[in-house]
Amino acid sequence: MISAFRPPAPPPPLHRRQKPTSKNPSLLSLSTQSQPTRHPELKIMAKKKPIEGVSDQMNAIASQSLDHAPARRRVRLAFTQVQEQLDHVLFKMAPSGIRTEEWFEMNSKGQEIFCKSWLPKPGVRIKAAVCFVHGYGDTCTFFFEGIAKRIAAAGYGVYAVDHPGFGLSDGLHGYVANYQDIVDNVIEQFTKIKGRPEVRGMPRFLLAQSMGGAAALKVHLKEQREWDGLILVAPMCKISEEMKPPEPLQKVLIFLSRVMPKAKLVPAKDLAELAFRDPQKRKLADYNVISYSDQTRLKTAVELLKATTELEFEVDRVSSPLLIVHGAADKVTDPNISKFLYEKAASKDKTLKLYDGSYHCILEGESDERILEVLNDIVAWLDARCLIR
Repeated sequence: MISAFRPPAPPPPLHRRQKPTSKNPSLLSLSTQSQPTRHPELKIMAKKKPIEGVSDQMNAIASQSLDHAPARRRVRLAFTQVQEQLDHVLFKMAPSGIRTEEWFEMNSKGQEIFCKSWLPKPGVRIKAAVCFVHGYGDTCTFFFEGIAKRIAAAGYGVYAVDHPGFGLSDGLHGYVANYQDIVDNVIEQFTKIKGRPEVRGMPRFLLAQSMGGAAALKVHLKEQREWDGLILVAPMCKISEEMKPPEPLQKVLIFLSRVMPKAKLVPAKDLAELAFRDPQKRKLADYNVISYSDQTRLKTAVELLKATTELEFEVDRVSSPLLIVHGAADKVTDPNISKFLYEKAASKDKTLKLYDGSYHCILEGESDERILEVLNDIVAWLDARCLIR
């Protein structure tokens, strides 16, 4: 029973930074250490696939409705220690001594946005700020924790936020009412982060994955002089014709999205098999308990299609130093689209790396050797741009 659960040794509560005149004070009272017994409205969703290797009690916690941020925060808290002990190179070989901080920022729309930083151990000089933009359905916690620690250990301040409606940030789970809201929120939060004392005035780079690649490109196009480089991992910057719904169906989706925008009606595949090449690592994807893996909401699907369609005609304006890394066997986002971006971008400094045989999640779902290879390539690219500067 959920009511019997008490997470062991909870970490210190996250602090919140907000406008003192917020019109929504109820948001400020939410605590990441809230206990399930205080929330009788929790709903158990029996259709969710059980997670192997955890107790019935933990599966019950993971199976509750995650529509709203308070539930996602409780579930994440309950699973944090379990996640850190998983048999994955990102957790097993995570560098020690990395300084982390978690907090919430109130954005201009009155939403609490989850933020996190990873800094090198004390005494290591910070070379630059690396700001992460996560993909659709994902979060900046779980697998990215290990990625961020390795980049931080190389001398970088790594920062990340959860998009509204995803991860630990406020908003209906998996719902994107307007894709530009994601872009604007990224700009708003990272503008604050770029002013933090430890990285103020230093080079700043955007690191983005999958759908986050589209957001990062739009951020760059909106403020072209604010970033010293873009690193795009398997970016979703254009949807291939094979993956697009037929035009008549697109019109139906657009119409329905106006009538019932939040409805989960767009069929969703279990992408783990397509995204993770290593079968053992594929099983660990289930432990990303606050990711959005349900059917895509109608308005979200329309907004993603609209955003990538717009980008298709704007990529020739991309002028920032650019690194694109992509699995050559990716069936989720097409590596040919990364080639399209590479060829069309106006950037004078641009690099495309395709990894033979690799799937979509090249930083999470490949062999240990391939994961470390890609991470080392990213750090080497960053190091070279910081030396040039």
